[in-house]
Amino acid sequence: MTQWQRVYIDVDCIIQSDGVMRPRIIKWPDGRHFIIDRVICRRQAAAAKAGGQGDRYTIAVCGQERYLFFERSSNISGNTIGKWYVEVEVPVQ
Repeated sequence: MTQWQRVYIDVDCIIQSDGVMRPRIIKWPDGRHFIIDRVICRRQAAAAKAGGQGDRYTIAVCGQERYLFFERSSNISGNTIGKWYVEVEVPVQ
């Protein structure tokens, strides 16, 4: 049996002149980096496996499609606009 959890990660992204965020590099907590080959689509969607709501980016990394989520901050003041996360499968003991 497995369980899913959110793992918050660092993401390098570009904010274009029209305000669109384009994630470019995923940085795992253990130091690994993955270049995002392309952003296939972005839409508001729930993280069905680990729970949560926000923007779901369908991305291609090393030729494989994956989901990357952006959870918007509810605090509209300050420097924090949100956090990036992925859903990770965790074995249940």
